[in-house]
Amino acid sequence: MDTFPPGFFDRGDARPDAAFYSWPRFVTHIDEQAVAAVGALYEELELRGAVLDLMSSWVSHLPAELRLARAAGLGMNAAELAANPRLDERCVRDLNAEPALPWPDAAFDAVLCAFSVQYLVRPVEVFAEAARVLTPGGKILIATSHRLFPTKAIAAWRALAAPERLRLVAHCLELAGRLTKPRLIDRSPPGADPLWVIAAERAPD
Repeated sequence: MDTFPPGFFDRGDARPDAAFYSWPRFVTHIDEQAVAAVGALYEELELRGAVLDLMSSWVSHLPAELRLARAAGLGMNAAELAANPRLDERCVRDLNAEPALPWPDAAFDAVLCAFSVQYLVRPVEVFAEAARVLTPGGKILIATSHRLFPTKAIAAWRALAAPERLRLVAHCLELAGRLTKPRLIDRSPPGADPLWVIAAERAPD
């Protein structure tokens, strides 16, 4: 991580994340139009097979019509994960403390991270793990908007404008390795919360 300056990943609230997320927050973080837009994109991209929802909560934005073989969710709050009807498997883990994922290589056909990437203090390590658990050709989709918990977002995210934030996510994906060149998908609904998705695929071995 020596490509980033000192303080880049500092946060206003330096307490362990387990304390901050000890009680459930049943909120969606984006408005209804953006919720619909991310679900529509998941359908358009034809997510299939096994899907991993990183930094998951009580919603995964996966449409009910999307038929999956399996959906696993990794998040910080057991009550939120238990309330998510799309999950077949649930794991409580703090990726900032332990970025390793508890699944074998090539376990998933898609890895999602929706509206939470701004809280990662070790994003390159997390993305490297995401690439590891993806099948060759599998998709990684990092959805972002403009809302956040300011005390838990990294300093760089708070300082950067939206275009630089998106470039930061793409850069971290590139540093992770094993992935194709990231691309930006802009599905921001008119007059609603923005929706940007940085997408890449697991490169062939």
